[in-house]
Amino acid sequence: MVYIPTVLFALGEGAVLPLIPILATQLGADVPLAALVASALVIGQLCGNLPSGWLVARIGERLTMVFAGVAALAAGAGMLLADSLPLFTAAVFLLGFCAAAFGLARHAFMTTRVPIRFRARALSLLGGCFRFGVFVGPFVAAALIRLTGTELSTIWFLIGCVVVLIVLVLFGPDPERSSPALLKPTGAAVAEDTGEVVTGSIPIADQRGVFGTIWHYRAVLSRLGLSAACLSAVRSARQVILPLWGVSLGLDSETIALVIGVTGAIDFALFYASGQVMDRFGRIWAAMPALVLMGLGFAALSLTHDLDSATLWYGTLAAVLGVGNGLSSGILLTFGADLAPERDPAAFLGSWRTLTDAGGATAPVVVSAVTAVASLSLATGLMGVVALLGAAGFVRWTPRYLPRADD
Repeated sequence: MVYIPTVLFALGEGAVLPLIPILATQLGADVPLAALVASALVIGQLCGNLPSGWLVARIGERLTMVFAGVAALAAGAGMLLADSLPLFTAAVFLLGFCAAAFGLARHAFMTTRVPIRFRARALSLLGGCFRFGVFVGPFVAAALIRLTGTELSTIWFLIGCVVVLIVLVLFGPDPERSSPALLKPTGAAVAEDTGEVVTGSIPIADQRGVFGTIWHYRAVLSRLGLSAACLSAVRSARQVILPLWGVSLGLDSETIALVIGVTGAIDFALFYASGQVMDRFGRIWAAMPALVLMGLGFAALSLTHDLDSATLWYGTLAAVLGVGNGLSSGILLTFGADLAPERDPAAFLGSWRTLTDAGGATAPVVVSAVTAVASLSLATGLMGVVALLGAAGFVRWTPRYLPRADD
């Protein structure tokens, strides 16, 4: 009941994701406009984090997931029935909003109920559920299209997954009742207005609200939060740079798809390793190697474009980036859970997820802009610098805000 709803939502979303630009072009969009329509999903997720934090704090995780599921059904219906590009874009935006609400509800549940001794492994498994959907979903979409001959079948698959999810959440055993909240100190530390570090859980007599929470935890959000945003940006940039790099080398689409597929398989295979490392050795020992690997991978890739062995370097360094990304699975979820106040985590998690999603949404825009003004190599090298800055931020601030997690 904790993981299966997550897998269902991720499978449905993962099946629809690759088809959004194609469906947009069928409604009259050109290639740049289709890319903009696809970005509406990320924008919806970004915009949905803060309201979702407020909703979870008011009605709880279970009802929030039901609300997100019903809204996702409306989004699926809108995508099916849309006869214009604005309506289709609005439906895609709503689906992203629902993804934010569902993800935050499950994140808040795990934060308050999973003991810290295996929290990172539990959250890495949660992250692995999302990765499973993104990895397997496109293959499901391809099979459905082959069987039915229409891309709309993937939206029906999304609707089916969401219906099963809602039924499970409404009529299955309630994890919130069987797993009581843990209100004991977790070792997390947050910064008060004075800048002093306070360890343990923070008793909160009244809920501060979303914006009050952002202000109260502004120190940790502006430090570890920005480091986490760097990690999210690098992850997002990888998904943009690797296909563009293959195109710039003149490779055919099958070769590019094979390279990206192999890196995706490596990424998915390693999702649990990150949780093992964080629980056994400390949070920093997963965050730093992952960012350093991706930073050096991007930096090296930026220097190989004009080499005779550029294609070999492309495949090799894409695999390195896959390893780095796989080792980062669950890191953002775990840091958010560690830093959040256990008595009222939802508003903080909404703020945390907004920062990380902002990093992920900004990276493709930066890559596109730098590539247009200068070159793809420079944009790739810049992402390497961002990764190394994020690693430095985690090294600098993790011991201060999560002292026990690194013992």
